[in-house]
Amino acid sequence: MKSFVFKASQGSRESGARIWALAAALLLPAACPTAFAFQFGQPGGGSVVQPAPPIQVTQPQINSTTYQGSQTTDKATAGVLDLSLDDAIARGLKFNLGLILTSQSQQSSHGSQLQQLQTLLPTINATWKEAVAQTDLQALGLRGGAFPAIIGPYGYFDLRASLTLALINVSSLQNYLASKHNFASAQLSVKDARDMVVLTVGNAYLTCIADQALIDATQAQVDTSKVSLDQAVDNHQAGTSPLLDELRARVDYQTQQQSLITATNQYEKDKIALARAIGLPLEQKFKLTDQAPYAALDNLDPDAAVKQALGNRNDLKAMQEQVVASEHARKAATAERYPEINFSGDYGDTGVNFGNSHGTGNASGTLDVPLFEEAKLRGDAKQAQSQLDQKRAQASDLQGQIGADVRDSILDIQAAAKQVEVARSNSELAKEALSEAQQRYKAGVSDNLAVSQALESVAQADNQYVSSLYRHNIAKLSLARALGVAESSYKMYVGGK
Repeated sequence: MKSFVFKASQGSRESGARIWALAAALLLPAACPTAFAFQFGQPGGGSVVQPAPPIQVTQPQINSTTYQGSQTTDKATAGVLDLSLDDAIARGLKFNLGLILTSQSQQSSHGSQLQQLQTLLPTINATWKEAVAQTDLQALGLRGGAFPAIIGPYGYFDLRASLTLALINVSSLQNYLASKHNFASAQLSVKDARDMVVLTVGNAYLTCIADQALIDATQAQVDTSKVSLDQAVDNHQAGTSPLLDELRARVDYQTQQQSLITATNQYEKDKIALARAIGLPLEQKFKLTDQAPYAALDNLDPDAAVKQALGNRNDLKAMQEQVVASEHARKAATAERYPEINFSGDYGDTGVNFGNSHGTGNASGTLDVPLFEEAKLRGDAKQAQSQLDQKRAQASDLQGQIGADVRDSILDIQAAAKQVEVARSNSELAKEALSEAQQRYKAGVSDNLAVSQALESVAQADNQYVSSLYRHNIAKLSLARALGVAESSYKMYVGGK
């Protein structure tokens, strides 16, 4: 980089002795062991003070597991809290960790934009300098009658304001435009994070609903198996059935009790996961007030849905902003070859004291032209081009992923709807078969092996029905997320159309 400097200055007239003393004070004290000085502020006299490097902020890693955590600020209250799906999502949008970290990343991106903007704005600094020095001229080799042995002590002050301004800097301008688009990308990422919170919290809530439904079904199976056990005990005591029937019925009853314990334990753990996602204190007792009954979602056009998703998804918009930012960064790397024109100047008051001082100033224009930095310039350009190619590839892949998400969700909805119908029919048939087996056993026509098998079929059918309901509801919520409307329309999708 070669610099061409054009400078104009203004100074005060001083006596020859004072000029000599000031020159000695500025140039010689560092080489003289008897010299001493102190100062306040930064040096003046037209020098440009380089600012300290900005603080490097490490961006947090945000993934799907981050949305399972939260910031807990509330205290547990007495009693049991009624928690609806709307309440849970509202709390998630306030306390979920993934959204909080994404919002903080947005603030950091805004800070980077302001830093880049400063390179295009004037920089003005003020300094105040006080100096006192004493110099031994003989120690410096200045001997003879014309030179005094000691100069000083003498002092002076300097109060000065300085200004620097980039008049033409294309690279800095392109870097600022890149930071502006990165900030826009961060804002869109926050909006996308809100959809992720709705999906995460909704999934946790639906899981708890499914757990509660499974507990209710298992409790019904426990009650039914208890009736069968009592009947087997009565028949054995009456001598109309062998001990094997009683033992088989007791095993069935205890097996259902184990299933109930497992289902209850899983429900409590899933409630903890829900509380973690929405920022509820783990000590807070709460109950779910909403249910998610089956509601069909028909007439889904995959092509229209994909088109809608590509227009709505904020993560795709954020990636497109990153592509534009990378394009400006590439232009900034190219612009490093262009000349830069900068201005710097200062004006202040200097002298022995305020009563004996004069204004001094300095103004300079600098034209910087890169002459031999080819390795650096090419390296910056290649890095910027690589970043741009990566962002373009990621944007293209995200478009394909959005299409796949939408089509997968529609397929899951259609498959789950069929599973719900089949599971509902199986549950009804299994309960009818159980009733028939119990009647036959009570009439003494057969042993209770058929009852045991029927109980197992009922348990399996109920589990499948609960699971298919959950899969259908979560598939609809996933479709809302895939379409980019989870926050605004989740109730319509979970509840059906």
